Amino acid sequence: MQVLNELKNAEHQHTQHSTEEANVEHDNPGPGVWTESSSTDTLGHDLEKRREDVRSKNPRGATRTRSGVDVQRAEAEFAELSREFSGLSQHSRRASRQISKIQSRRSIPKEVDVEKTGSSDDSESEPWNLEEVLRGSKAAEYEAGIKSKRIGVMWDNLTVSGIGGVKNIIKTFPDAFVSFFNVPETLMHIFGYGKKGKEFDILKNFRGVARPGEMVLVLGRPGSGCTTFLKVIANQRFGYTKVDGNVLYGPFESKLFEQRYRGEAVYNQEDDIHHPTLTVGQTLGFALDTKTPGKRPAGMSKKDFKAKVINLLLKMFNIEHTLNTIVGNPYVRGVSGGERKRVSIAEMMVTSATVCAWDNTTRGLDASTALDYAKSLRIMTNIYQTTTFVSLYQASESIYNQFDKVMVIDDGRQVFYGPIREARAYFEGLGFKEKPRQTTPDYLTGCTDIFEREYKDGRSIENAPGSAESLEKAFGDSIYSARLSEEMAAYKKELEHEKEVRADFELATVQAKRKHTSKSSVYSIPFYLQVWALMQRQFLIKWQDKFSLIVSWITSIVIAIVLGTVWLNLPKNSSGAFTRSGLLFISLLFNTFQAFGELASTMLGRPIVNKHKAYTFHRASALWIAQIIIDLAFSAVQIFVFSVIVYFMCGLVRDAGAFFTFYLVVVSGYLAMTLFFRTVGCLCPDFDYAMKFAAVIITLFVLTSGYLIQYQNAQKWLRWIFYLNALGLGFSTLMMNEFKRLTLACNSLIPSGPGYGDLAHQVCTLPGSTPGSDQVSGSNYVNTSFSYDPSDLWRNWGITVVLIVGFLIMNATLGEVLQYGAGGKTVTYYAKEDKERKRLNEALMRKRERKQHKEADQGGSDLHITSKAVLTWENLCYDVPTPSGQLRLLNDIFGYVVPGQLTALMGASGAGKTTLLDVLAARKNIGVISGDVLVDGIKPGTAFQRGTSYAEQLDLHESTQTVREALQFSADLRQPYSVSREEKYAYVEEVISLLEMEDIADAIIGDPEMGLAVEQRKRVTIGVELAAKPELLLFLDEPTSGLDSQSAFNIVRFLKKLAAAGQAILCTIHQPNSALFENFDRLLLLQRGGECVYFGDIGKDANVLLSYFHRNGADCPSDANPAEWMLDAIGAGQASRIGDRDWGERWRSSSELANVKGDIIKMKHQRMQEVGSNVKTDEKEYATPLWHQIKVVNRRTHLSFWRSPNYGFTRLFNHVAIALLTGLAYLQLDDSRASLQYRVFVIFQSTVLPALILAQVEPKYDLSRLIFYRESAAKAYQQFPFALSMVLAELPYSVICAVGFFLPLYYLPGFQSASSRAGYQFFMILITEIFSVTLGQTVAALTPSSFISMLLNPFLIIVFALFCGVTIPKPDIPGFWRAWLYQLDPFTRLVGGMVVTELHDRTVQCTPTEFNNFTAPAGQTCGEYMSNFFANGGPGYIAQNATDACQYCAYKVGDQFYEPLGFSFDHRWRDLGIFAAFIGSNLILLFVGSRYLNFNRR
Repeated sequence: MQVLNELKNAEHQHTQHSTEEANVEHDNPGPGVWTESSSTDTLGHDLEKRREDVRSKNPRGATRTRSGVDVQRAEAEFAELSREFSGLSQHSRRASRQISKIQSRRSIPKEVDVEKTGSSDDSESEPWNLEEVLRGSKAAEYEAGIKSKRIGVMWDNLTVSGIGGVKNIIKTFPDAFVSFFNVPETLMHIFGYGKKGKEFDILKNFRGVARPGEMVLVLGRPGSGCTTFLKVIANQRFGYTKVDGNVLYGPFESKLFEQRYRGEAVYNQEDDIHHPTLTVGQTLGFALDTKTPGKRPAGMSKKDFKAKVINLLLKMFNIEHTLNTIVGNPYVRGVSGGERKRVSIAEMMVTSATVCAWDNTTRGLDASTALDYAKSLRIMTNIYQTTTFVSLYQASESIYNQFDKVMVIDDGRQVFYGPIREARAYFEGLGFKEKPRQTTPDYLTGCTDIFEREYKDGRSIENAPGSAESLEKAFGDSIYSARLSEEMAAYKKELEHEKEVRADFELATVQAKRKHTSKSSVYSIPFYLQVWALMQRQFLIKWQDKFSLIVSWITSIVIAIVLGTVWLNLPKNSSGAFTRSGLLFISLLFNTFQAFGELASTMLGRPIVNKHKAYTFHRASALWIAQIIIDLAFSAVQIFVFSVIVYFMCGLVRDAGAFFTFYLVVVSGYLAMTLFFRTVGCLCPDFDYAMKFAAVIITLFVLTSGYLIQYQNAQKWLRWIFYLNALGLGFSTLMMNEFKRLTLACNSLIPSGPGYGDLAHQVCTLPGSTPGSDQVSGSNYVNTSFSYDPSDLWRNWGITVVLIVGFLIMNATLGEVLQYGAGGKTVTYYAKEDKERKRLNEALMRKRERKQHKEADQGGSDLHITSKAVLTWENLCYDVPTPSGQLRLLNDIFGYVVPGQLTALMGASGAGKTTLLDVLAARKNIGVISGDVLVDGIKPGTAFQRGTSYAEQLDLHESTQTVREALQFSADLRQPYSVSREEKYAYVEEVISLLEMEDIADAIIGDPEMGLAVEQRKRVTIGVELAAKPELLLFLDEPTSGLDSQSAFNIVRFLKKLAAAGQAILCTIHQPNSALFENFDRLLLLQRGGECVYFGDIGKDANVLLSYFHRNGADCPSDANPAEWMLDAIGAGQASRIGDRDWGERWRSSSELANVKGDIIKMKHQRMQEVGSNVKTDEKEYATPLWHQIKVVNRRTHLSFWRSPNYGFTRLFNHVAIALLTGLAYLQLDDSRASLQYRVFVIFQSTVLPALILAQVEPKYDLSRLIFYRESAAKAYQQFPFALSMVLAELPYSVICAVGFFLPLYYLPGFQSASSRAGYQFFMILITEIFSVTLGQTVAALTPSSFISMLLNPFLIIVFALFCGVTIPKPDIPGFWRAWLYQLDPFTRLVGGMVVTELHDRTVQCTPTEFNNFTAPAGQTCGEYMSNFFANGGPGYIAQNATDACQYCAYKVGDQFYEPLGFSFDHRWRDLGIFAAFIGSNLILLFVGSRYLNFNRR
């Protein structure tokens, strides 16, 4: 076994160095590791014998990597870890015992908490240990000749270029027009070409080598190029314009390595991207499904293998409890942020890659877990001999010591690369001041920071390096550079001689593959197994997203019942012919457009697909195939239920063949459209392109489907689309399937009435009828009306199947070829500099220069905080309801925050730190809070939230604001109204300077995908809260997470200054180093379960804190960081706690707690006396009056819309495109009978506006509301200004869109041009536009998220379109619906008003084919025969009265067409007024909903 090889060689070397060393005391192995003692003689003999075995089998030997870590101890921990929970065979236990014996000789064991360790004899019979599980047993390796995969990396003259250097100005609404009409540039942008900025070098001339088994720490300030280096080292070159130089992976060139071994070099990004509805176990299980090796230990099934590896990984990261918890994301509640980070780490470990790059992976982890993680990496690197690169911000000394080499990057230049032990001395030798108290990583990074670096006495920028270039040159001239050159040359020589390394590697990768996997494939499992694994995952994703599933089913069944009742038992006569076609069309349309959601999910799922593709879990094409199979399984059942309800309630042809054909066609249509939308999702670079493309194509599909315009009447240039249109092909198949089995009785004979009873002289008005017959063949009807020949039924279905296959192939191919969103960080945008901004920026730069030359104090001098208020909390408990009863998250906590003191709140991930902050800051709105939270001894008043600032963990900001605007907005609304604007804005400039945001003051914040970097966003979050100038308290939740050490130190130092000026501050903090930790005055330490284990002073060098632990039997080693050690001591990490008593119990019975209680009573009494009668009367909830809030919020919202060009332009484009296509499809309609129906359909097209608008307005409102929740919790402004500003900001765009929609839709088909008619119609369109916007905002305000509101949209749109009197005329609507829903439908007013305005007094001229031909009785002319019919009010006219061959046209004027439908010209203004009133009802619901519904549950 590999682990023993490593251990024996390590031990062998160790004994060569010193025979005495076994008796020397070393660091203990850490709590939780079993140590067993035995006869050293036996051990020596056993080891000696085994060494000989190893030597004979491995004549070249193995070398131990030199590192600052006790490798034996780490490997022992690792082996024991696997043994603890899985049990070992006798053989494995012996090996493990030997390891423990080596341990016990070299260390003093600590007390072991038996509860935290597993039994050593869990499983006698099952031979399993870590090494066998992850690499296969030694016997299997030798028998099969399995080789190990070990590959080093060498890079030489590595230069990486990207786009940047140009200040990109934020685009506004008019810019969207300019770029759209600049067609060449638009096309180049779509295909990824064209000018995006100037090319510049991100990294310049990097060189180095990392051997197998080495860990390299990559250090640099944010933006220096660490991420780029890691990506390029992991061979991920997408998104960079040029990568020059040579990168060798062992003997392989990077290009060959990419083609054949892509999954052997992997990169773990900073952000955690997972499927939020999968559990942790399922997420890792899927990864293992795609990476389980072909050869496993004897007799172990794939299922057992999977379960054990998952257990091992969860145990390694201390997250076994999350196995069945969903992963979640910022919007779906799941595991905590730190736990999610660990899932990402575990997922990448499953890849078993040989080159691993980890990018700032300890962000959000507490100090203890971060160290555990670094140790785990060390162990993995040693056991697997992987080559590991890690970039970390805020790495502690303990973490730093786990590494072998360190690379320091400054502004894209490599300024040091060498052993970790010598890096500090190298920089000190360059002339930088020694800072013994600073951790080495902080010191190294600080030397590259112009603000932080300090020179020794007698050294300055003149005679020591002062820039990235001079530091690079100094390294180039140093002994380390020469040594590196020698090492690289030696490594190259080794590669030339070690030809078997290549052979071993190639063989090992082949052997890791499962059966039937191509040897040249980069994937571990064959394509069909990828599809199978993905099918299982997709099933779980769908099945576990119960909410979407239930809503989808409810929508489907409700719509089916509505359709069934509206078209209940359709009559088998001529009046049921048109309504029957309407039912078939809507049944197909509803089910095919259920697939529209695929567009969004395809684009949102891209990051996960890109990640899994890079990890070589699966091909993108396998995902699309698996997805469509699972979709088919789910939708087939749903569509079947829908079909049964609709088919049998409506009385469609009762024939088994006909029913199953109906069902088959609807399912085929659904599949074709799902694949079509997925293909569009793969093809388009972003949402806006997808929305534009989809709007055009959907409109074309609906127009050419054959229902709105029959095939023979369609424009000739549009007809070909029918054969690519799954909707049209499906509709034609459904029509032929239904009507070929029907013969319709005619109930519309002409002439009819008294005196007309002779069938020989009557004709049916239904197309396809024959004179003298009252029966119409269904086949004739579809042939005459729609040009469908029933013999084409299966041909058309066959074309649909071809489309399904074609779209699937396109989908799979595009998924493989196109790779959007897989590149590096996008460019930052800036607001255009005007005079005022220029002046402010110049002032900031001058201030920065003074700071650089240490002329000015670094801020804080002008801070004067007058409040002396004290916040205290006693017996504080917090319980939340769970399905299994009340769960206590905070348990009896005592404490206080006083002005002038900086209090740290610390604890393990999940201990309740954020919960406590939320409770104290009055942000919780669910659960039960008990105990007292008091300000100056009394309950906080309504002004409490306004007087406190709370910088939350999630960096939520209005993405279109600049940094300066965000701070000014906060100051404007949250500082007292009495303070002048100039004073507020001057303070904002102070904050910008303090937080070192001068360069990004005018940068647009953007979102995490496009905008400021993580650490820059974190600074903005803090800045926004500081700009509010809180009177009482400042709460900060992890203000230093995601920042580099320097930024973290600056922020803590600034907080210290604020505290010195009189501010009371409570702040949660992760991973503080010693220098950072000593800035805090007091500490509140929590353990899991929300229990307090310490509250009190920290003291110089943490002496007060450590003396408390010492008194309770826990001693901190002198070289340890107290902040990390105390977490280990209370059992926050993997190690068991120190001592046999729970630390929470110790605290509850301690004298320290009694003192805290006494202090609280004293403080309350003292403050109540001081305040006395001066109780604050200014208990205003908000700092500024309502009108001021409306003005400020409205200005920001208008600016946000103006700076979101895609939002406004996409909406306008869709309006114009749909109107244009509709206008062209119905170009210059004549006065024929068919044109009457077509004019109604043109008007009916305006009912698609809500479908377009809701899809855009709801997500916009929802995103803005998330920001509103944060700002309203801080009492910046009320709900009314927010909702009003959202409505007002939409209005200008609504007017523009209404004009863009109206002009082509109205004038292209040739509608009435009289201003009284056209003006009325325009007002109707404008009201529809505003109604749709307010409806979208109302639905968004009444639902918790845009996801849920999107699920309601299809229901709303279908009901509105169904009951407005077009698809089924008013007289045919069942009485129940007609009595209320027809009247309540806003579109009844829209259609009623527009149809009568267009058709009133319009004369009708039938075309020759539209005349119904019959003969007059002998001796009568047509005029004579028809005179009674017309005298009794019969509609229509006769073409020639004088003959006996009668040609009858059904309508004479448009009024005759609409009057039977229940419309009247006299009611048109009434309808307009009622329609406008619906906008009013929307607004009332919107304002009430936004005021009283708070979906921000926390």
